[in-house]
Amino acid sequence: MPSGLDAASLDAFLDSLRAVAKERLSDSTLQQYDRDDVFPEDIVRNVFGEELGVQLLFLDEAYGGFSGDAFDIYRVSEEMGRIDLGLATGVLATFLGSDPIAVGGTPEQKALWLGRIASEHILFAYGATEPSAGSDLGALRTKAERVEEDGKIVGYKITGAKQWISNGAVADAVTILANTPGGPTWFVVDKGTPGFTAGRKEEKHGIRASITSPLNLEDVYVAADRLIGGVEGQGLMQAQAVFGYTRLMVAAFGLGGGWTALDRAIKYSTERVQAGSPLSEKGGYTHKLIVPHAIRLEASRAYIEETATRLDAGGERLNTEGAIAKLLASEAGNAAAEAAIQALGGYGYTHEYMVEKMKRDVRITTIYEGTSEILEMTIGRDRWQLHLKSRGAHYHDEARKLEAVHRQNPHVGADIAALATHALAELLERARVGRLTRHQHVLFRIGEFIALAETAGAFARRAAAKAAGTLPPKAHTRFDAATLAAMSRVNARNVAIDLVVRGLALMASPEDEPVALEAAVGLPAIHRAQVGLLADMDAIADAIYGRTPA
Repeated sequence: MPSGLDAASLDAFLDSLRAVAKERLSDSTLQQYDRDDVFPEDIVRNVFGEELGVQLLFLDEAYGGFSGDAFDIYRVSEEMGRIDLGLATGVLATFLGSDPIAVGGTPEQKALWLGRIASEHILFAYGATEPSAGSDLGALRTKAERVEEDGKIVGYKITGAKQWISNGAVADAVTILANTPGGPTWFVVDKGTPGFTAGRKEEKHGIRASITSPLNLEDVYVAADRLIGGVEGQGLMQAQAVFGYTRLMVAAFGLGGGWTALDRAIKYSTERVQAGSPLSEKGGYTHKLIVPHAIRLEASRAYIEETATRLDAGGERLNTEGAIAKLLASEAGNAAAEAAIQALGGYGYTHEYMVEKMKRDVRITTIYEGTSEILEMTIGRDRWQLHLKSRGAHYHDEARKLEAVHRQNPHVGADIAALATHALAELLERARVGRLTRHQHVLFRIGEFIALAETAGAFARRAAAKAAGTLPPKAHTRFDAATLAAMSRVNARNVAIDLVVRGLALMASPEDEPVALEAAVGLPAIHRAQVGLLADMDAIADAIYGRTPA
């Protein structure tokens, strides 16, 4: 388990990253990369490699790295997302590409390849996705045939095609997932190996400072020592072992991309005067385009930090938690960037103002490393099993834990999050009785509802920890305790009413008695909990703009 940086070292690393970005990656430079559809390979190799060493964060000290933990990875990934998501994707690709080795490689393979990333700053790519399989690794078609001499396997010939491969055309080495007689297996393939070619780069909507290409393999021969782990059939297990980490990293990209766009809108609103006063003083502007998105972003941060803390404690993969973090952070980031365009009006729609580019960039976070729909399915299926195994008690038990948080700190919205969580348990039970998960749409919405309710709980716990002075030393600290509490309350209110109204729309039947049904899901209490919503939004707006409340 990585030991992680201490808080001071992490802060110094983040300061260095910001300094390099300020010196080398101005708005005009990033806009030029975007216009020209150029991958600045020198930046990724040198600035993020030799000059700064971002790649070292993901490597164990034994191989020349910094042994960064999940919390470090989240904080640095968010900062990279704030700088440029295209460049961040180039770094992500090397992390993903080397993951099968870090997880399942032999000691010799780890020493060779991870050591080369540290010392030579080589770039990796992750060759899993295929044209007809998308995110479904089980539909793999690429094949690796054994090559034998004297009854001994000496190598493999790989044939197939990979699609949407970040760094594919420039990576020094690619990890390729292929079917062997023993099942799906990862191999390391060097750039330039005969039969291994990259197709024309994709013309993308956003993240144009990254390079994405298809890869083709025609009887590509690799020696047996390029089979990661030395045993066939371990590929899917190795891929799934790191979803908690990789999806947390993309969640942090969404968080950073959303916040950097929203911060542009916040600054613009203090300067743009309309009808005699700045937009920042108009509730119709701030309470639609700024405050709700700040809340959603900070709610997703709460879940990211909670998941990172649990990953660093060890013993759990937390793949479902990683899916929840990525689902909500990427959707929140995408919505915040969209709001930033609206907030700048006509200026926001032009290439000259960065929010238009940021919106195109952050959109990818809802697609790569598992689309939002794949994540909803993953969350729904996994947590559905918890509901069934606990005979419907799981989320009621979670709600009672939140009620205990409320008794310790009655100001952070834990009681409202508990109402949402109790309602979730009741909705899940209605789905069970009605056998509604046979409808894919219902299963997906259940996944979304679960993500929203769990995140409301995490936000309340984070606000309580902030008030108690017990946040992790490396936690993000932009907002004070009172503001986090107000944000958590608003988030919990929104989640509770949204979950119940939309849930009942899907799961109510003609035989239901309306009053009894509404009581079962706690709708009257959820309605009462909405009292104070506007005052809390006013307080959050004051905090965002550094104003003294009237």
